[in-house]
Amino acid sequence: MEYKDSGSPDLLVLVDKGDNILGYEEKEKCHLGKGMLHRAFSIFIFNSSGQLLLQERSAAKPLWPLFWSNSVCSHPRKGEDYMEAAQRRLKEEIGLETPLRSLFKFQYQAPFKTIGSENELCVVFIGKSDEPVEINPQEIAEYRYVGLEELEKDLRTRPNIYTPWFKMEWQRIRQNLKKDIDKLLKEV
Repeated sequence: MEYKDSGSPDLLVLVDKGDNILGYEEKEKCHLGKGMLHRAFSIFIFNSSGQLLLQERSAAKPLWPLFWSNSVCSHPRKGEDYMEAAQRRLKEEIGLETPLRSLFKFQYQAPFKTIGSENELCVVFIGKSDEPVEINPQEIAEYRYVGLEELEKDLRTRPNIYTPWFKMEWQRIRQNLKKDIDKLLKEV
């Protein structure tokens, strides 16, 4: 598989809290200081056993390197909608193609040390696949499938190894959608 260099000068989509486009900026600049509000997405891929695919972010990531997170997370580029970008990154990061369903959109800001911040309007997607994962080593150090009970326990005992957006998204999924995950996965 050929991987796109994640350091490319692709322009991210700057937005207001209503998701109205305000302009475009390079990814690095979007994450400086408190960050510029921009579009993002997170994907949660489950297998047919109901396990969630987690990724450990690459050591080369400037923000949250070697932290565990959801299956895929990234940004739409200028000219892409959320779904187009999600499908592109799903293939680029973990080598999968599968239907996705949008669950919700939320805004958050999270600083990482003195290096920079995430400041994102993020759409959360869910999908299902039993296909083999082929990780992009520029993006991901490791991956694993985890059962939901094991994940809950790990989040309670070791919350500091997970990205802040993953913890926020999982909390909302757990509170509002956990009992419906099987149903949601059948609808994807």
